[in-house]
Amino acid sequence: MESKINEALAEIKRGVQEIIGFDYIKELVVRYFKEGKTYTIKAGFDPTAPDLHLGHTVLLQKLATFQKYGAKVFFLIGDFTGMIGDPSGKSETRKPLSKEQVLQNAKTYEEQVYKVLDSSKMEIVFNSKWLDSLGTRGMIELAAKFSVARMLERDDFEKRFKAQNPISIVEFFYPLLQGYDSVALNCDIEFGGTDQKFNLLMGRHLQRAYGLEKEQSVVMVPLLEGLDGVQKMSKSLGNYVGITQEPKEMFGRLLSISDSLMWRYYELLSTKSLQEIEALKQGVGNGELHPKAVKEDLALEIITRYYDRDAAIAAKEEFARVFSKDELPSDMLTFIKEKGIWIAQLTQECGLCSSNSEALRAIKQGALKLNGQKVEDSKLNLQEGEYVLQVGKRKFVKVIIK
Repeated sequence: MESKINEALAEIKRGVQEIIGFDYIKELVVRYFKEGKTYTIKAGFDPTAPDLHLGHTVLLQKLATFQKYGAKVFFLIGDFTGMIGDPSGKSETRKPLSKEQVLQNAKTYEEQVYKVLDSSKMEIVFNSKWLDSLGTRGMIELAAKFSVARMLERDDFEKRFKAQNPISIVEFFYPLLQGYDSVALNCDIEFGGTDQKFNLLMGRHLQRAYGLEKEQSVVMVPLLEGLDGVQKMSKSLGNYVGITQEPKEMFGRLLSISDSLMWRYYELLSTKSLQEIEALKQGVGNGELHPKAVKEDLALEIITRYYDRDAAIAAKEEFARVFSKDELPSDMLTFIKEKGIWIAQLTQECGLCSSNSEALRAIKQGALKLNGQKVEDSKLNLQEGEYVLQVGKRKFVKVIIK
């Protein structure tokens, strides 16, 4: 049993940036192995975007690891706090979401999270259940548990205060409310990204302040770099891989990461052991393995997880057919337009660019092609016929001009 416990603790530590209260986690795991007693973990999600991407799954996969070793997961959807907006790392006050937006996005999260977590060992909860009923008296009592001076020790608040940028009072409530979630759920462990440290520690503080007989441990996972290898993965930055994207799109995006970033993705996203990953590194280093082949294996593993093996293999074959042999995709969206449409407007309306100005930049950079030829005339108006419009290496549509 001792070896199993040590193996579990080693797996728990893998890819984790920081753990506060590891001794308590060890105590919980040992109790599970010896007595079968479970414990609770909280991970909060503000439904500000409707889809999960691989950056989110770093945390989810670690939660799944804990599920194997006795944890019940509270997947907390911050429908109440989502209407405030998390100020972490923000240089200005965030616009709150409407109740309708929050609930719509939350429903999408519910549908996606079961791709990673064991539904029999988790519960999806909404913090409006207890925060709505907190009331004015409860809010005043909560606010009294923490000082403004302590709140201004938080890095982003401190910077904004010194720069004389606005900080709304309601933003001070966000970490307090997130911390109160830990009180309401009486949780043993809370998960979050490294940018959430202040909020996560608030839960420990408030559990003490409200007289709970325990102090939650905190597990912080690193922020996964996006496809650019610089900024954290984010839908707003476009450097993401969504877990509901088409397999061929996922495959192409994963193949676009650098060889060095590939190892970061292996460590945080793959289920291969650290020993197996090290063997792959050595194979690439001594020339026995080609980096592209190793990257393809990672893409296959990830796509198989969210779809199946057949879909992953089909995505690989499609990628090879289109991008290795310069052929067209086997299926393309088709648009029917009126003759005389301006090329930039067409590109925008077909979803290949987000705006006319972005389409013009693509023309200037030589990234926009019409029937395989670079478009050089930014004033081009298309006449009757059938065309294949392409931006970059992976975006194609078929256009019929009538």
